[in-house]
Amino acid sequence: MIYETLLSVFQPFLLLIIITGVSLGIIWGALPGLSTTMAMALLIGFTSTMSQDVAICFMLGVYTGSVFGGAISAILINIPGTPDAVPTMIEGHALAKKGEAGTALGTSIFGSFIGNWVGILLLIFLMPFLIAIALKFKSWEMFLLAIIGISVCGTMCSGELPIKGWIVGFIGILIAMVGIDPIYGVERYTFDNPNLYDGFSYIPILIGLFGICEIIKTLPNEEKSPIPKSIGKLFLPFSILKKYIFTAFRSGLIGTFIGALPGAGANVASFLSYDIGRKQASKSEKDKWGKGSYEAIVCAEVANNANIGGSMLPTLALGIPGNAAAAALLAALTMKNVVVGPTIEIDHPGLVYFIYAVLLVANFFMYAMAIALIKPCIKLFSLSRGLLLPLIIPVCILGAYAARLNLSDLWVMFYAGIFGYFLTMSKYPTAPAVLGVILGPMADENLRRSLMIFSEKNISYFFEQYIGLILLLILICVIYDGIKRLRVN
Repeated sequence: MIYETLLSVFQPFLLLIIITGVSLGIIWGALPGLSTTMAMALLIGFTSTMSQDVAICFMLGVYTGSVFGGAISAILINIPGTPDAVPTMIEGHALAKKGEAGTALGTSIFGSFIGNWVGILLLIFLMPFLIAIALKFKSWEMFLLAIIGISVCGTMCSGELPIKGWIVGFIGILIAMVGIDPIYGVERYTFDNPNLYDGFSYIPILIGLFGICEIIKTLPNEEKSPIPKSIGKLFLPFSILKKYIFTAFRSGLIGTFIGALPGAGANVASFLSYDIGRKQASKSEKDKWGKGSYEAIVCAEVANNANIGGSMLPTLALGIPGNAAAAALLAALTMKNVVVGPTIEIDHPGLVYFIYAVLLVANFFMYAMAIALIKPCIKLFSLSRGLLLPLIIPVCILGAYAARLNLSDLWVMFYAGIFGYFLTMSKYPTAPAVLGVILGPMADENLRRSLMIFSEKNISYFFEQYIGLILLLILICVIYDGIKRLRVN
């Protein structure tokens, strides 16, 4: 069965879908201001008419391509296409000004390819162990897991003030409470409005917070940077690249680990790997840091691409998105009635292996298309943001409407965009809100089920839930760490 599942990816039509997704992802990621999350969020609606396999191939292709794409504009025009490409911008553009743009891009492609391999292999190796543990989770553990996911996301996204992330995550949970209660059928926060009986779909909220918000935020900022006329040769000699193999492996481990933390994201992975790489570099290499270091590019690119495999771990095994882009993928899977989590291999036999195969094929296509699309991407940089970003609005509208064919979802999308803009301007993260909306129903239902069970047991039963006690301790540590940071600040 595993062999047949892997072979199914090599159908010509599915290969065409993967290469299309990868190409769109690279182009999208290369355009300044259009992040990976924005690409994933906007394209969800288009998967509604696709079959399950086609939708997975397309979304994973976009995910793989867009993470690398940000490096192109970062190196050539000193504007990161995605937030995680900032370290690449610091080093790569410095090299481009020296006439080494081609080798900087080649090193970035090499780092992305290696990073994807590390992330995918660790995903394949660790997934069975994580699922084996997750199968022992009951209602109480699933509730704690959801709250930990939202809390960790809030902590990781908020810098020195985790309480900001927690507030936004709690708002997301409140939004998820709107509609008919799934256990007792009671109306909650509907205000006798029939449009609210089914609650809010998280797809228009996702598109609003990461699409419309980005347009409102970015449109007034018109920036131009000179584009190099010639990028020169594309790759460093292998004799030089092989010196960075250990650096690549270390950065891959960092990227995968960070990806497995809900809400951390590729930007955290790339900055952390970049900083650790600088501390571990030789003195001669350390002197180049910030002035054009190939090793620094390897650190950043390997980490943010390994983050893809890492983010798939909690998404597939626990049903908790590793980052906002993985949340978009989770939304696409939900539209196909795929319930990810501990029972994914029971409910959907072969699906996990299919995802592994798609990621592996997408990585090879990313390598080939990255080389092919560099020159076309340079021409796209001449487009004004004032022209480009308004063209994305129809894509946002189609994506939000296609999810449920409900016009009220368009209003939800626009209000979410305005809300996201005010959150961003107030220096509050938006990712915890999305995670709160997605995990809110899971937390709500499992808390109430566990309370029903606990009400019929004595206190000793609570202390016999060993996994629950461990998760509760982790939650307390997360909250304590946040309060400690708050007191310091």
